[in-house]
Amino acid sequence: MPYKFSLSFASVFLLLCGQMAFAQSPDPASKTEEGQFGFRAVAELGFLGVMGHKVQFGQNTTYFDYRRTGGQDVLFPVSRLSLELDLGPRNTLIFLYQPLQLETQVVLRDDIQIDDLLFPAGTNLKTLYSFPFYRLSYLRKLNLSSERFELALGVSLQIRNAIISFESADGSLYRSTRDVGPVPILKVRSTFHETDRLFLELEADGMYAPISYLNGSDNDVVGAILDASLRQGLQISDEVGTFLNLRYLGGGAQGISPTNLDITDGYTKNWLHFLTVSAGFSYGF
Repeated sequence: MPYKFSLSFASVFLLLCGQMAFAQSPDPASKTEEGQFGFRAVAELGFLGVMGHKVQFGQNTTYFDYRRTGGQDVLFPVSRLSLELDLGPRNTLIFLYQPLQLETQVVLRDDIQIDDLLFPAGTNLKTLYSFPFYRLSYLRKLNLSSERFELALGVSLQIRNAIISFESADGSLYRSTRDVGPVPILKVRSTFHETDRLFLELEADGMYAPISYLNGSDNDVVGAILDASLRQGLQISDEVGTFLNLRYLGGGAQGISPTNLDITDGYTKNWLHFLTVSAGFSYGF
């Protein structure tokens, strides 16, 4: 369901990040001496399990269950990379890249219809669900009296780059949809320092809203996302940290987007619920 990128929203987002990040900052020449700049590279590696995942292309077509019918009842490898820049003691900019690609091959037990195309029972079906995203976030820590608990609030701008396809193994039957677009999100991060080295962290990015209202397009689509994680970490040294992470990644979209009307009525419904378990490593200076 491609739709127009809102330049006005992107401009406001970047302006907000810049103004808030540098507000009340000391003179740039003194930041390095006082340790006001901090940089961290964070990497995660683990596996993803599909708790629920369904898509539908066309209003009177199959609501396809990837887990029950499409072979997504196994575990998939997952990774996650991010860079974090601290601007003073309270402001943080984060750039995240999350690759996400699920490929399966199954023999259909029943007929399914994708847009105007029928895939009959017995078809050797290959599916691709590629949904990587890029996310730029800004966080600002609140002034709290607690020395062990930290709370930061902020915003994110996510760019998704989606390809969803269904193809028979012989290549004679094929349907695909592609979508690139912005997703504005609210963000929160809370950290509890159990000891000087151990910490427990909860982080969430989430949004639920009419997409047309957010980006100024005329698409009648409602979208949602929730990316929430619980992390138990160990700061091995001032520079090196490690952690175990449990993450829920869910969301989707539903509505009509007027594209490729020669083969579809433009209706799409796509909802997913993923759970990931990963181990991670961070290096900062």
